Amino acid sequence: MTAKRRGLTEQAADTAIEGACKALRLPTIRSQFEEIATDAAKTQMTYRGFLAELLLAECDDRARRRSERRIKAAAFPRQKSIREFDFDANPNIDAAVIHTLAKCEWVRKGLPLCLIGDSGTGKSHLLIALGTEAAMAGFRVKYVLATKLVNELVEAADEKQLTKTIARYGRVDLLCIDELGYMELDKQGAELMFQVLTEREEKNSVAIASNESFGGWTKTFTDPRLCTAIVDRLTFGGNIIETGTDSFRLAQTRARNERKDAG
Repeated sequence: MTAKRRGLTEQAADTAIEGACKALRLPTIRSQFEEIATDAAKTQMTYRGFLAELLLAECDDRARRRSERRIKAAAFPRQKSIREFDFDANPNIDAAVIHTLAKCEWVRKGLPLCLIGDSGTGKSHLLIALGTEAAMAGFRVKYVLATKLVNELVEAADEKQLTKTIARYGRVDLLCIDELGYMELDKQGAELMFQVLTEREEKNSVAIASNESFGGWTKTFTDPRLCTAIVDRLTFGGNIIETGTDSFRLAQTRARNERKDAG
């Protein structure tokens, strides 16, 4: 069946486009139509080419907005990217390995990632940057401090909401746990953390950043058997990135101060 030709004037056509875009929820076509139409006329684009440009613009913008929503839902404390990371300042970190991880195949396979090193060596930067890459690739991501996660689990247990809370953390494709190893957990806190990791085991990825080597995790998880089980869940089949012991953040601060003094 041939579509009815309405014989609209230019002004009427613009009004119709505006109304149709509102009704069909096509905000990008609505905002960019005039610009794309002008370019199409200048380049003598075919009708099919013009239609393709309009639809692709809408699709691209929707993909961008979805990425922004996923990044916002992840609740990262600040923006960090792989591009901004100074690999020259920390030779312990292999840029090729990080760029491979940024492709998110490990998230697709549900594998873990551990970033181990002292403060100022780039652990949190890489954790947030790789989590952001996963969100942009279409995965559901959640960032949380280890202390906040444990406190939330303890409160959920007290309020008889533990199953619901663990299930919520279990649903995301990548759970990023930062600052693991900065505190000692009591038996309840350690067991609750273990439940979250067990819920995700071999299904969805966990990425952690810790200032303690695995041998020092007994300070956080004081039960040796539970500590061993947690280490096993966070390392089996996964990637371990050791960021070293020299704080390049401190080194950069000292260098800036030296330049100020010299000036």
